[in-house]
Amino acid sequence: NKIPGAIGRLSRGFLRCQHCGNQPGAPGKEKEEMKMKAIYKKELQSYFHSFLGPLFIGAFLLLLGIYFAVYDLFMGYPYIGYALSSVTFLFLIAIPVLCMKILAEERHQKTDQLILTSPVSVTGIVLGKFLALATIFAIPVGLVSLYPVVMSFFGTVDIGKSYLAVFGFLLYGLASIAVCVFISSLTESQVIAAVVSFGVLFFGYIVNGLCSMISSTGNLFTRFLSVFDMSERFSNLLNGSFHLTSVLYYLSVIVLALILTVQSIQKRRYQLSRKTLSLGTYSSSVVVLSLAVIVVLNLLVAQLPEKYTVFDVTSDQLYSLTTETKEIADGITDDIQIYVLANEDNADTTLDETLKKYEGLNSHIKVSYVDPAVNPKFYLQYTDGSVSSNSLIVESGKRSRVIDYSDIYEYSYDYTNYTQSVTGYDGEGQLTSALAYVTSDEMPKIYLLEGHGESSFDSTFSNAIEKENLDYETINLMDYDEVPEDASCVVINAPTSDFSADDTEKMLSYMEKGGDIFFVSCYTGEAHENIDRLLDYYGVNVKEGLIIETDRGHYYQDPFYILPEISYDDITSGIYNNGSYVFAPYAQGITTEEKEDVTIAELLSSSDNSYLRNDISGVDSYEKQDSDEDGPFQIGVKCEKSAGEETSTAIIYTSNNMFTNDANTIVSGTNVKLFTASLGTFASHETSVSIPVKSMEADYLTVPQGTIMIIALVTVVLLPVLFIVGGFIVWFRRRKK
Repeated sequence: NKIPGAIGRLSRGFLRCQHCGNQPGAPGKEKEEMKMKAIYKKELQSYFHSFLGPLFIGAFLLLLGIYFAVYDLFMGYPYIGYALSSVTFLFLIAIPVLCMKILAEERHQKTDQLILTSPVSVTGIVLGKFLALATIFAIPVGLVSLYPVVMSFFGTVDIGKSYLAVFGFLLYGLASIAVCVFISSLTESQVIAAVVSFGVLFFGYIVNGLCSMISSTGNLFTRFLSVFDMSERFSNLLNGSFHLTSVLYYLSVIVLALILTVQSIQKRRYQLSRKTLSLGTYSSSVVVLSLAVIVVLNLLVAQLPEKYTVFDVTSDQLYSLTTETKEIADGITDDIQIYVLANEDNADTTLDETLKKYEGLNSHIKVSYVDPAVNPKFYLQYTDGSVSSNSLIVESGKRSRVIDYSDIYEYSYDYTNYTQSVTGYDGEGQLTSALAYVTSDEMPKIYLLEGHGESSFDSTFSNAIEKENLDYETINLMDYDEVPEDASCVVINAPTSDFSADDTEKMLSYMEKGGDIFFVSCYTGEAHENIDRLLDYYGVNVKEGLIIETDRGHYYQDPFYILPEISYDDITSGIYNNGSYVFAPYAQGITTEEKEDVTIAELLSSSDNSYLRNDISGVDSYEKQDSDEDGPFQIGVKCEKSAGEETSTAIIYTSNNMFTNDANTIVSGTNVKLFTASLGTFASHETSVSIPVKSMEADYLTVPQGTIMIIALVTVVLLPVLFIVGGFIVWFRRRKK
């Protein structure tokens, strides 16, 4: 009977010692914080004095260092998330061992009586112990957060995506620690605490795969099991999208586990009291109320539109929708149904996120999943061809379009090692184009002229024509008496030979009736009199010769590789407002003359320091010569000529290499944006519906072999050994004392 009283006096004496002799009583807020800090410091010191803390940190750094060296240094991946996701299995072993003694050991040695009888609040005790464990875990995470900075010295690193992965890793670890602290409070056996903690964390690690095994289509039971899925939430934070639902889930796990820990200790604290029943009921009420609040909060956030809960942090905004898409979606008044040919639980996560964003843009857009295993012939209502899993069907009351899954991504094939890699994501491009297609009242048609040495468009630009919902066909005017009446535009792309007199008359007749043209000139060093006649209809003269740009701010590497000045127009507004560059290599100069009923708008031009050289053969100097013509020159123009009640529009560019994949890559896709905006003029789109493919190619890090060895030595050997050996020395010295 005297023992509890003695322990009580001992605890009060302990507290007086900790707080400079202050007598216990009803502690104020400041005293409570001081006591919690004292517990925090005591627990933190105990882990470093017992060698467990340094061992935990060293083991984590060792394993992370190995994966960092392999993935990021040797293989050159510019993303720390690969290494972090590879070591999450360590949570199942290391964290239970780290946490097993936090409360179980005190209960076993009966020192928990100090906790049960002390005037310190149980909440303060639990928070102090949890924060000590969190600090130990945060040390290796803090060191790893420096790795993306190191990587950035050897290439381009997506900092936002990398640090979101580090943040997700930290949350996953803290949630695991909170769960293990709760389990440690339930037993006095450290072994049992470690084993049960391992089992619970292991279940949270595999529950996603378990749900797939139970039901491929999902059911009520798998939805219940998914509540315990801790790894999937981490995966959501690895792809560069900040998921508020995932962050809230981990915070909820931490808060709930700590509340359960407090109530577990609170119940034992008063188990001998006469008020056991009432306090036990109160304890249960707190648990039930806390659980209800957390569940309701998570459900409410999960019901919010994606635009409020998911944020793209990637540097190139890979998962964000463009302004063009938002403008098109805002104007939709027809009901649109998007069918995804996949089981929702096994759907492409990137595509699923994109679809949710579309649903959030307009209430008329609805997304439904159709499982091919349940309804294998569903797609035959829309196409006679075969479609792959995860393909899309976009349907309105007017028409439908099938988007095959193979068109969602772009791939490259390495023939040296026979491997295929994803290089681009076109989910938004295909969907926006399909939305415009199924809601349009009519489909414009353009004709691509051939027969004069015209160039064909690269895949990037031919795909852009299709996504702009322009029906196109290649024609030779020799086979026609006139330009087809249904032509919305005739495209003349870099002809190398002159038009015949007959073809010229057909084109002039078409233009006089209000027909539109899209013309790209090609420098050949020869005169093209009939082509000049066509351009003169709009008061445009394309000079024979190439522009040499001497203003360093207006060329790329070579004075012939021009980065023209961009003038504001409806066509150029998208790139003008973003401060982007257009790349126009080997451009000819345009001069204009005033003509009746013709309006000319400048789109692209060279600088005042440019000049035109007529004869570029054997150019060995960029110094201006007497025969060179002074600039500036126009490189792109939009001409409008009244033709009776109609208006003929011509968009003219003077660089035949401008609309090619190589030139487009130099300016990260700006050229294709200009191309689609130009064609969108003839399609009468208020907004271009052709969204360029978003690059997913990783710019691999280039790390010298010697540097790899030095960094690997530091991360794999030096840092882990520093903590392990340092911790062992401290532990050994204390043991000798």
